[in-house]
Amino acid sequence: MSTRELAWFKSSYSGTQGDSCAEVAVTEQAVHVRDSKDKDGPELTIGRDEWVQFVRFAAHG
Repeated sequence: MSTRELAWFKSSYSGTQGDSCAEVAVTEQAVHVRDSKDKDGPELTIGRDEWVQFVRFAAHG
């Protein structure tokens, strides 16, 4: 599956002003992250376990 075909979403905390936001798409193998303003730009792909660790760190940092 190409990353263009993924179900991308923004956080419910994202504003509606069109400013800086990241989008994520989750698959069985990984979490994909991209800039919502540059849908054809670079994407970061992170393993699901690493994503969980990152979110825990960000929440409790």
